[in-house]
Amino acid sequence: MLRMLLVGILLYGLQGPGRLQAADESVVRVFIFAGQSNMVGSDSKIGDISLYPPFAGLDQPQSKVRFSYCLGREDKLESKGWEPLRPVANVVGPELSFAREVSRQISAPIAIIKIAAGGTHLGGDWNPDQPTGFQLYPLALRRIREALGQLDSQGVRWQLEGFMWHQGENDMFEPDYMANYGKNLRNFIASWRRDLAVPELRFFIGELCTKTIWGMDLRPRMYAISLGQREVAEADPLVEYVPTSHVGVEIGGGTGLHYHYGTLGQLEHGVCYARSWLQATGQWKPAPRRLEVWPYEKGSKIRLFVLAGHRNMEGERAFVQDLAKLPDGKSLLQSDSETACRYWQGGGYTVSDGWEPAGPFGEYETFGPELSFNAALQRAGVKNVAIAKFTHSGSQIIDWTPAGSEAKSRNLYPEFLQFMKQSISELEARGHEVELAGVFYHVGENDMSWGPFRQGAAERVTALVKAVRQDLGQPQLLWFISQQPPTDHESVNRVDAVQMLADALAADDFSRYIRLENLPMQREQLVLDAAGVVWLGERLAEQYVAAVTPKSAK
Repeated sequence: MLRMLLVGILLYGLQGPGRLQAADESVVRVFIFAGQSNMVGSDSKIGDISLYPPFAGLDQPQSKVRFSYCLGREDKLESKGWEPLRPVANVVGPELSFAREVSRQISAPIAIIKIAAGGTHLGGDWNPDQPTGFQLYPLALRRIREALGQLDSQGVRWQLEGFMWHQGENDMFEPDYMANYGKNLRNFIASWRRDLAVPELRFFIGELCTKTIWGMDLRPRMYAISLGQREVAEADPLVEYVPTSHVGVEIGGGTGLHYHYGTLGQLEHGVCYARSWLQATGQWKPAPRRLEVWPYEKGSKIRLFVLAGHRNMEGERAFVQDLAKLPDGKSLLQSDSETACRYWQGGGYTVSDGWEPAGPFGEYETFGPELSFNAALQRAGVKNVAIAKFTHSGSQIIDWTPAGSEAKSRNLYPEFLQFMKQSISELEARGHEVELAGVFYHVGENDMSWGPFRQGAAERVTALVKAVRQDLGQPQLLWFISQQPPTDHESVNRVDAVQMLADALAADDFSRYIRLENLPMQREQLVLDAAGVVWLGERLAEQYVAAVTPKSAK
């Protein structure tokens, strides 16, 4: 029976309308979404979409997008044929934002087939050859065939465009599955291409998010899965590895950490797939941000400020729409062509095109403290400012140290050092004297929520400071280490990370420890909203001005 099914699909794929006229914009582009809980959209809520202005309206059906789905394990939620794309069971899946983003950039209609179930394995449930457990591979194969057959019966021409896959967390807990993830993934991809008779079907493999609690306490296992995924992507030109560690993650539990993306993360997760597909097919159209006129006088001295850190230095939940509602917020939204800025954000997901004007440049209409920092420096009379921002909201402090961890691909130090060196050399190449005015590092928020990383935070920060000074040949380089109130929970409060960090930096004449207190009221643990990020930038600028102002002038 299975053999007959496969033969039927093979013939169907070869003869069906989906193989016709790829450039014809009337042909429906079909995308498959599959995987486990972070593909389902677990721990997300459609009611929370309104909290994230760039994604407003995604709680409503997208009437022009066809949707066929089968979600869950024992108790499945299934569409009755094709329906308009919409949230299912009040859950936000990545397909919602994916569809809107792709539809904004192409004219052809799109359709999405989604099969996903939490807590499932590639080595078992999704195994094409010997499926076990919930036997999702044959289930998905049947559902996809049925959905495409319905398009045929309606006279709709279609074309399979891409297979979006997010899975791997459960394979971490089975030693054999973990060790063979790359091998199993190659077989999985080859099986789909064979069984759907689309030998050049593109696959988009979503990174397991390192910002979750599992990114810390299961770091070696997460790394093992990522090696398998990257190995397949590097060997196959039609497979893309899709970074997702920079997206939002659900804030939950006593310490604030979670292992699901949640609402914001799912919305950004979908945009990641859209961007990856658009890039792979040559249709990505990023909006340029250019510094049309170099703002500094020839030969002048430039003060270069380096801003670095994690979730709040990146601006994970600070949206420009919310900034516009704050006092003086609209002025911060304007690009400042008098301040040159370059950046490397989200672990390299968003990188500036050379020097750009200071202004909002977050990937998801977000901004960081650099806006208010720059404005506060100008108000204080600091001239010839340039800003270099290096962040990864999915990192932990250990990733910034020269030693790094066993997860070698997550080590940021070499890239961070090179970023600073390049920023200096590019300004010098323009004929400027460069004063590296200071490095402003906001301590990792996630580290404070897990005991072992909280315990090691002070030692790791000082190792970073020491290494940068040594490798840049600037032993008196000023460092400003800021820390918001850490997670307040009985499971981690035994480690006084604030005092440990303050003590570690007290003996350093060229480091300033900034204990941030009296923040604007925040809705969530760990992450700052627009008002909080503006406040953070202002406090950092104040600390710099205080540090360089002679005592006689204070």
